[in-house]
Amino acid sequence: MVPEICVTTRHAWKAQMKREQEAAGSQAHLPPPTPVSAETSPETDEPDHWIAGPSKRPRILSTTPDSTLRSLKPKKRANACRSRASSSRAQSRQRSETLDVEPIYRNSRSRSTSVLPPTPRHRQFWITEDGSPGENFVSAASVIKKLSRSYKTYFKNLDDPSDTSFEAESYPATELEYPNAHACETYYLLAPRDPDHYNPIMCLEQSLYTIFECYLTPTQQALFGTLPTDFLQDTDITPPSSPLTQESDQSSPLKLPSYDPRGTNYLRLLQRSIRRRDGPLFLSTMQTINQLLRSLKYPPLPSDVFAPAPPNVLLESIKSWPQSEIPNKVLMRIIDETYQRSVGPHALKLNRYEAFSSEVYGELMPSFTSDIIAATGLHKDSLFMDLGCGVGNVLVQASLETCCRSYGIEVMPTPAEVGREQLRQMKKRCRMWGLSMGEVELEEGDMLTSRRVTELLPQADVVLVNNKVFQQPLNEALRPRFLDLKEGAIVVSLKPFVSSLNARVTERNVDDISAIFDVAERPYHSGSVSWGSGGGSYYLHKVDREGYASIKQRFENLRARSARASRR
Repeated sequence: MVPEICVTTRHAWKAQMKREQEAAGSQAHLPPPTPVSAETSPETDEPDHWIAGPSKRPRILSTTPDSTLRSLKPKKRANACRSRASSSRAQSRQRSETLDVEPIYRNSRSRSTSVLPPTPRHRQFWITEDGSPGENFVSAASVIKKLSRSYKTYFKNLDDPSDTSFEAESYPATELEYPNAHACETYYLLAPRDPDHYNPIMCLEQSLYTIFECYLTPTQQALFGTLPTDFLQDTDITPPSSPLTQESDQSSPLKLPSYDPRGTNYLRLLQRSIRRRDGPLFLSTMQTINQLLRSLKYPPLPSDVFAPAPPNVLLESIKSWPQSEIPNKVLMRIIDETYQRSVGPHALKLNRYEAFSSEVYGELMPSFTSDIIAATGLHKDSLFMDLGCGVGNVLVQASLETCCRSYGIEVMPTPAEVGREQLRQMKKRCRMWGLSMGEVELEEGDMLTSRRVTELLPQADVVLVNNKVFQQPLNEALRPRFLDLKEGAIVVSLKPFVSSLNARVTERNVDDISAIFDVAERPYHSGSVSWGSGGGSYYLHKVDREGYASIKQRFENLRARSARASRR
């Protein structure tokens, strides 16, 4: 049976082995010990506990008395042995003083589940400017026009089979009014041949439902009906007196379109037309819905020419959003609309990359990006950097969600070009929804040689590096760049920039670049990334030079004690 070993120095281990040898009696061989750990001590490169490996010979215990053994030793080497013994005892005392201390670790929390978000900083995310998308706007209709061969007829005229106005060649279309003034988008009413491709009818329906849920009060919602997902029966709804949350001035009452006394549920009617593929019913229902939206966006002017014009009710509702945050449904809708029109049509080009290289293209999903934003505490005064930003998905989402300033760099020409287009369209979409976003800067170039990266890194609060497929030389080249980060900055990566989490700090690694980081590992769940369906881990490296200085000082104290002990 192997005896239990619990020692902290090699000197203590030898003393314990001697006691075990004496207790073993006449045994010829003693099995090699199995140590609890074989970590390297701060003062030497050798392990704290000796480990018997395949090349080690077993220690043979002789039954010869100690006096006999002493008599068999050559006398001429006695002085040398005493000298070595004296030196060994001094070294043992030195090691004992130096090493018999509590092990030093960079952080006691290697797998933290709660990280550092500061107190949220409220910001004004609504705008007062006009919502017109302007020139070079990529609408749903323009996307379908370019990919017309991939789409087919969906609606038909149930009352007139000879009506060809809903055929794909005719490009049947409708419009949707967005919350801001002069913000309107055209949709072609066609269906994709591949069910995984962009579906304009479904996109219109989701955008309308988002406006209904997030921009309308319950009183205003009653004008449109109820969401189909509620699975309620159509019932008569009492006409509301006013769709405004604010009380209107009696001198300038707000006039609404005439309300159907039967309480028509327009949202249910719209869904029924989609299920039946009834084109005329769909168009007429959308015309009524847009008329209701316009009545809220452009209320009648008061009779008094000196009275202020009534506000856009849809934009006023933004100010009442809870916790002064953009609702997740609105955030995801803007992101999806922009991505579907700006990035989706270029999917084949983005997949042309060299396999097993650092240029492999991959994306973080919006839900994962929101987790990173929450974990790092990004806010409107932060500078966010994405090294290897691809098409800029994370940049535009972070700037919209927090209004922070963002910078990204991408070395591959195709993703960089698509990213610039996505940024242009995102700005237009935000205006249409009546929202603001932070400043975003995109650069095409090498993150290791870019002057702009060198200039911005010392100012950065959060740096994202999606290094899941980065080759080791690239990861190693990035590590020295992080020395420019300020205290408290956070590096987010999918592979750690440290050798191991919560590693024991030793003389060998105390001067390593990564020693300035306080690292926490966090999980991401299935569906968080584009390159696989499974989950994984990502890492938050927080710059903590104060903690590192404390650890460094402890080692300096140990060295000083060691030097004093060696002079005794």
